[in-house]
Amino acid sequence: MADPPIHQHSQTQPLKQIAIDYTPEACSHCPISNTITLTYDHRGGARWRSTTRYLYGTFTAKIQTPKGNTSGLNFNFYLSSLEGDKSQDEIDFEFLGNDTTIIQTNYYCNGIGNKEEIHQLGFDCSDGFHEYGIKWGLGFIEWLIDGKVVRKEKKKEGGDGFPEKAMFLYASIWDASCIADGKWTGKYHGTDVPYVCLYKDIHVPSNTAVE
Repeated sequence: MADPPIHQHSQTQPLKQIAIDYTPEACSHCPISNTITLTYDHRGGARWRSTTRYLYGTFTAKIQTPKGNTSGLNFNFYLSSLEGDKSQDEIDFEFLGNDTTIIQTNYYCNGIGNKEEIHQLGFDCSDGFHEYGIKWGLGFIEWLIDGKVVRKEKKKEGGDGFPEKAMFLYASIWDASCIADGKWTGKYHGTDVPYVCLYKDIHVPSNTAVE
C-alpha cells in the first residue's frame, strides 16, 4: 500500500500555548518569539507539552542543547499520548548527555518500545541550532534532521503495533543517570550547571488537534 501523501499533513502553525508539567520556574516560554528554554540545575529539570493532542501531522523545532559536561542528562523532543501512562503511544528524539554528536530515535505502541536506533549527527548538537522534525501519518513515521530523513518506519501487516493514539508534543530535560546504571546517558557530574536547552521556531499541525 502506498504512503498517504505527506503534504496532507504538512500544514503547520507556531506553537502558541504550552503546559508545564513540573518545575515551572525552570521553564520559560515566549509565544511572541516562539521560544522555550528549559533549565537543569539544583531544582532538577522541567517538562513542557502542547495543551492539545494531535492525530498525525508534522512537528518541528530548532533545538540547541546545553553546553559543557552534560553527562547523565537527557534532553528530548517527542510525542506521547500521555507521559507516565504505561500504555502510551510515543515517538521520540532523545539527546544523550554523554555524547553530543549522536541522537537516539524510538517509538512505542501501547507502552512497548525497544525500537531504539542511534544516529550520527555529523555535528555537535550543543554548538548551535538544528531543526528536528517528526512526520507522523497513518502507517508511517519519519524522523528528520535539518530537513533530511534519518529514519523511516512503516506499519507492517501482522507486525507489532504502530502509534495511532492522539499525542501531545513534549520536551524535557532530566537526569537519566539511573537508567542502566549510567550506561545510557553517563553519570551526572554537574560541573557546568546551569544547563539550558533552547527551543525555537516550534511548529505543530494546524488542522489535526483533537482536543
